[in-house]
Amino acid sequence: MPVRLRKFIGTILIVVLVFAYALLANTIAVATLGNAPWWGQLLYFFLTGLLWVLPAMVIIKWMAGPKQQ
Repeated sequence: MPVRLRKFIGTILIVVLVFAYALLANTIAVATLGNAPWWGQLLYFFLTGLLWVLPAMVIIKWMAGPKQQ
């Protein structure tokens, strides 16, 4: 697969990932954190704010393609 096509597909995947992840994380927060203390909400949003990076890293690695020798 050409690098340009791989990067285009990867970019679309990352945008979809961010929107879907934000929707899911906020839906869970609204459903479960309504009566949680402020520090519980802070911890939840801190962790979920960092967690999306893991699947994004996998997509970015795929976008880069196989290692050149």
